[in-house]
Amino acid sequence: MAGRSGKAGFRVLAYISVGFAAVGVVLPLLPTTPFVLLAAFFASKGSPAFASWIEEHPSFGPAIRDWRRNRVIPLKAKVLACSMMMLSWGLLVVMGAAGAILAVSGIFMAGVASYLLTRPSY
Repeated sequence: MAGRSGKAGFRVLAYISVGFAAVGVVLPLLPTTPFVLLAAFFASKGSPAFASWIEEHPSFGPAIRDWRRNRVIPLKAKVLACSMMMLSWGLLVVMGAAGAILAVSGIFMAGVASYLLTRPSY
């Protein structure tokens, strides 16, 4: 029974990750690629059919395959993700967000950018 609940948990996490990735497509605050990679990981543990769908998806599939084979992130994805994070943070500043929000979001975005920029590109 524990195996079933574990698979269901991974499946739920995969769907949540894909949901965040979809939101990240329209909201620059959320980077899409890390959530797609998370979804692929969780789906591989909980739903082989969903994992196949993600891996064969025309938009998401190539990034997943590149990551799994070579641990590389496309330069275009890095530039887009970092640009959107900078734009999002700039919008928060212009809109007068509280200092705590600016600090937390800035630290989070800087961490994501640092990770992305330290991975190999092609």
